[in-house]
Amino acid sequence: VRLEERFPTLRTPDSPTRKIGGAVLPVLETRKHTKRMYSLDNVFSQEDWQNFLKRLDNALPGAAPVFWCDPKMDGLALELVYEKGVLTCALTRGDGEQGELVTAALRTVRNLPGREGAAAGAVWPDLLEVRGEIIFSRADFEALNARQRKANAKPFANPRNAAAGTVRQLDTTITASRPLRFLAYGFGEVRFGAATPWQTYEEVMARLRAYGFETPPEGRLCASPAEVEAYCDAVRLNREALAYDIDGVVMKLNDLEAQDALGYTARAPRFAIAWKFPAQQATTQLLDITVQIGRTGVLTPVAELEPVTVGGVVVRRATLHNEDEIRNRDVRVGDTVIVQRAGDVIPEVVRAVLSKRPADAVPFVFPHCCPSCGAPAHRIEGEAAWRCVNLSCPAMVRQSLAHFVSKAGLDIDGLGQRWIELLVAAGRIKTPADLFTLKVEELLHYERMGVKLASKLVASLDRARKDAPLQRFLCALGIRHVGEQTARTLAREYADMDALGRASLEELQQLPDIGSEVASSIRAFFEDVPNRELLQRLRELGLWPVRAEKAGEALQGTTPAVSGALAGLNVLFTGSLSMPRSQAQRMAEEAGATLAVGVSRKLDLLVVGADPGSKLDKAQALGIRVVDESEFLKLL
Repeated sequence: VRLEERFPTLRTPDSPTRKIGGAVLPVLETRKHTKRMYSLDNVFSQEDWQNFLKRLDNALPGAAPVFWCDPKMDGLALELVYEKGVLTCALTRGDGEQGELVTAALRTVRNLPGREGAAAGAVWPDLLEVRGEIIFSRADFEALNARQRKANAKPFANPRNAAAGTVRQLDTTITASRPLRFLAYGFGEVRFGAATPWQTYEEVMARLRAYGFETPPEGRLCASPAEVEAYCDAVRLNREALAYDIDGVVMKLNDLEAQDALGYTARAPRFAIAWKFPAQQATTQLLDITVQIGRTGVLTPVAELEPVTVGGVVVRRATLHNEDEIRNRDVRVGDTVIVQRAGDVIPEVVRAVLSKRPADAVPFVFPHCCPSCGAPAHRIEGEAAWRCVNLSCPAMVRQSLAHFVSKAGLDIDGLGQRWIELLVAAGRIKTPADLFTLKVEELLHYERMGVKLASKLVASLDRARKDAPLQRFLCALGIRHVGEQTARTLAREYADMDALGRASLEELQQLPDIGSEVASSIRAFFEDVPNRELLQRLRELGLWPVRAEKAGEALQGTTPAVSGALAGLNVLFTGSLSMPRSQAQRMAEEAGATLAVGVSRKLDLLVVGADPGSKLDKAQALGIRVVDESEFLKLL
């Protein structure tokens, strides 16, 4: 630092002084990728793999099935832009089209090369976009959590989330203090000067290592599909011995010319695939079985577990679904149980290890009264769930209010589960109507509630009171069996809640997607006296949405004229988007679309995100137009 202060001309972008951190950014800006960063399609079985090979052969007959294979790292995808060997930009993958600029944070990552990091004789391209994963090794992650615990800070749940959060820190001294590593697995745009263009992926990986990049461990060339299968088996068996978390193997055609010929689908390359490994399992002890009450009164049993790491995540609780599932799996308090993360996401108890069952373990007796209010629970014939039917049950009130303000309801910004629980515990709110009587002055009495937060919360409630659309209001009320699709149907058909309340069973069943059970549930809601009183109070407080009448609707009861970029189109979303699904659906509706519930010949447009599943295959088979998220946004 002193040297560069004396001789400013020596201060270069790849100087060690730029890797220490210290910049506190006001916000993360975004920037477009030169070339889109795609996701990968997955295979899970030998049959899936053979189908992928058949598609390759059909698309490019005679292409040599030689693959570059390496472990699929479980981190955050990044793109680093190097100009003549100097790091000039770093971007997260984001939605594939554009990502967040994290250049300042990435300058602190210690295993990134600059010009001095390249091997002797390595000639950098004029421009090189390097793609890879930012990760923590398992050992570094454990050391990081040890420091967190020593500082009485909350440990991180898993390496992937910790890495993603660390890269996005606005204060880059925090990033610099954590042992992140970048593993390169590919490239985007490349502009060669005197260097020779690459011909194969094997050469790409060799050049990246020559430039000083670390690459995924155990990567190698497989000369045939049989070698790929043997490689996948070996990596899966050696999974726990690797220094990093992985969730599969990535296979890419080695021939870059063949890759260019095959191209891409809406979301993924046709020349590459990821073979995902089965869910990781772990063994732990079942300490207790507790019962939770949902907003609809369902009693859900939850396994309380001795904390255990499964696939990089510490699991303490897992659902047991219902009374029948507990009986079928025969799990008992005190059992040693096998736990897995379904789809590497949702924790579940697979089974008990009967050979380790304690002699005094007894079958779990499911409660037939509500653990929260003590009211008798009821089980409808043909259903698996037991329910509390006491509408004043404190647990149901909390969950119903949390749903009312959630993204699935009125989407009240700043009012989350914690504040709902505090306000209910204080007796300040008992029904959704009470929310709209909150004042800034009274909220200031609650711990950690400042003027700014209180004002924001009250303003959000006021906006919802004035602007909430009828469809969102119907969702927020939590009428049983009325989800987003049914709420849309009702909001299109009825002018307001008064009109809906007058609808008969027979009339409701004439509407699309509404059968006898849903119609009966709607009628039961309006026949309940407390519900009618709640609606009247909400009306008095100014929360009374009405059907949005479109321009061109001449007479009440006629079909509104639909306008917008997607006017008249039936649209369906599948897979994970960069935004909440509900937000994308609202955007489509505002553009004139009708939201479909499934893939059929009536569907006009399928919008796909990551991991779209079988809906994509069915839509392609029917010849339905498929777009990714970026194309959807362009249409809007």
